[in-house]
Amino acid sequence: MTEKKFAEFAVEKAVALLAIDSPTGYTARAAEWVKNEFASLGFAAETTKKGGVLIDLGGEDAEDALLLEAHADTLGAMVAEIKSSGRLRVTNLGGMRAENGEAENVRVYTRGGKVCEGTLQLCNASVHVNGEYGDTKRSFDTTEVVLDEDVSDEKAVRALGIEVGDLVCFDPRTRVTPSGYIKSRFLDDKLSVGILLGLAKYMAEAGAKPARRVFAHVTVYEEVGHGGAGSVPAGVTEAISVDMGCVGEGLTCTERKVSICAKDSGGPYSYEVVGKLIDAAKREGADYAVDVYPHYGSDVEATLSAGSDVRHGLIGAGVYASHGYERSHIDGVANTLAVLKGYLGI
Repeated sequence: MTEKKFAEFAVEKAVALLAIDSPTGYTARAAEWVKNEFASLGFAAETTKKGGVLIDLGGEDAEDALLLEAHADTLGAMVAEIKSSGRLRVTNLGGMRAENGEAENVRVYTRGGKVCEGTLQLCNASVHVNGEYGDTKRSFDTTEVVLDEDVSDEKAVRALGIEVGDLVCFDPRTRVTPSGYIKSRFLDDKLSVGILLGLAKYMAEAGAKPARRVFAHVTVYEEVGHGGAGSVPAGVTEAISVDMGCVGEGLTCTERKVSICAKDSGGPYSYEVVGKLIDAAKREGADYAVDVYPHYGSDVEATLSAGSDVRHGLIGAGVYASHGYERSHIDGVANTLAVLKGYLGI
């Protein structure tokens, strides 16, 4: 496997998916894109009732099948109140933080199909006017969406078709640098969806047929904790989340490595699966790190919590500034692909 070729493909596909707004609960367009991309590579893909995409990547032993999970839903917000001023109070979807989203451009999607642009700002955002600007604690009660429309009261906002419950999507600001860094909101976890597409492309071009059956599930509710809670095919004995690897103080992973998680806030991952992931990394010569994530939960933990009797693991390309303006690197993508290839034995 020429990891660089397929890593470049994975990044290309991640960039395309990042351009599709898909906050948790509003993912139909992204899921349709994912389904079509896997189908174009020759793999059977179907939309689940919950809205995710289940893909059959082939393989032999259907009684010892492997499920790979990644998610296409992202952080975002929802209109909670239309203020008398014509501004919008919003509530977060998933772990979106107001202090991180402040001054970011947003798009408000109405149920009538209209898209209105705006910006999340601190209430009374002018430094030259607000003497408490620096002392104000940022929250979704002290910030508001300022619409780029000629509105100054609630009636004018409703005339645009905007109502409570409409979705607010943050601009990802995706950029790939000449040095190979990938910067964007929502690399968690659209970069991993790209990685699974890179793996699928390799399997298609190489005619690779794993010794065990392999499925992929691109979920759409991971950011609120129940993405992987269903749609586990019969015969699956192991499930691995392909999600972002944590980068930060106290951890050894960097954006250029693949991270293998031994434990997170939900407890330890399967000792057996973690060991096999480490062995695969060593066989493939992947640059890897084994870390413990202090504040993290994954799709595969939702799979176990829902009652699936499977062994579980978690890997991913290193991502810095998680749930913010995130950064990874094409080398981390290539190393993740190498571990997956080694784990599948293809």
